[in-house]
Amino acid sequence: MADNKDNANPTILNASDLPSRRRDSIAKKREDGGTGLFDGLVPSYNYLSDPFEYPLSSSDSDEDSAEDIDEQEIYDLISSISDPEHPLSLGSLAVVNLPDIHILPPTSPHSSISTVVVEITPTITHCSLATVIGLGVRARLEQALPPRFRVDVRIKKGTHSTDEAVNKQLGDKERVAAALENGTLMNVLRKMLSTCE
Repeated sequence: MADNKDNANPTILNASDLPSRRRDSIAKKREDGGTGLFDGLVPSYNYLSDPFEYPLSSSDSDEDSAEDIDEQEIYDLISSISDPEHPLSLGSLAVVNLPDIHILPPTSPHSSISTVVVEITPTITHCSLATVIGLGVRARLEQALPPRFRVDVRIKKGTHSTDEAVNKQLGDKERVAAALENGTLMNVLRKMLSTCE
């Protein structure tokens, strides 16, 4: 955005150090007898059997069943969002971290609404784009998650000089809706979210 960045030299994590379910499954496959890096790229087909012969699993036949979503899946959805100031992802800058993501169960036995809480950690305590980053995370999760999830994105306490004010903005539905109608801000968010898979 601007030529003078708030934090020109942020701490950058190595991609191999980021939590990933994909990397864990590849390592497990190798332990179980997989032979190499490209094992998962080519699907294995057995042309001697009929693919329609197998019965549907209970998850295939029951459209109303809710798929389990965990913190790692939430992290995978948001860690690839690009930072608005740096050409790096929020995961590699440690703005989003797996231990700071929580899924809270429904508050009432009559409700099916769970809450996803994401605490973000700005790279510096006076980050001027903390609200924009929070909006990007919130927009990504609201687009990707089923409607049975409520999204609560906030600045981690003590990591920003105005964390209470930013959290108040991110928690106010009317302010968020108004911000998402701003064309300039939407262009910034689109650019941030363009790196998501």
